[in-house]
Amino acid sequence: MNPFARIREDVAAARTHDPAARSNTEVFLAYSGLHAVWSYRIANRLWRTGLQLPARLVSQLARFLTGIEIHPGATIGRRLFIDHGMGVVIGETAVLGDDVMLYHAVTLGGKSRHGHARGVRRHPHLEDGVTVGSGAKVLGPITIGAWSTVGSNAVVTKTAPPRSLLVGVPATIRPQTPETAESARGGTLEPEYYL
Repeated sequence: MNPFARIREDVAAARTHDPAARSNTEVFLAYSGLHAVWSYRIANRLWRTGLQLPARLVSQLARFLTGIEIHPGATIGRRLFIDHGMGVVIGETAVLGDDVMLYHAVTLGGKSRHGHARGVRRHPHLEDGVTVGSGAKVLGPITIGAWSTVGSNAVVTKTAPPRSLLVGVPATIRPQTPETAESARGGTLEPEYYL
């Protein structure tokens, strides 16, 4: 997909997720979550070509400008939407699928000082369609199954199956119902997404 098509897709995803978005121009110019993702793409391309220092400089500049820190080594799918964004941190070995949504102050981080060897996964994998509420911490090399929702301020340290609702400190796993899925995402999902 060419870069302009990706930008159009990102703007459309933001408009889908945010009922406050009034126009494509507003989203393009004023949404720091999109600016952070676009900067990440530049930094990630540099990172993958072996230019780690320039990649880190791009990511740090984006962090300064947006308040969102995405390590250039992270793997991020299509249509990531970061709503409000301030304080979001995505670690180096994090993997995000398509259609993931993060609210402000989310941390996708490690939980140990050990295991910093190259090639060792230390950060979470969020499968397609995962929503993570504001202030939540998803820590360690765990997997959050597709179309799951992590509640605000939850602390998640264990793998969860698809279509889970994770709430509390430490987070407990509950199956999603149509009502909890609709409330978490601000709209309805197709019935096959429920447990």
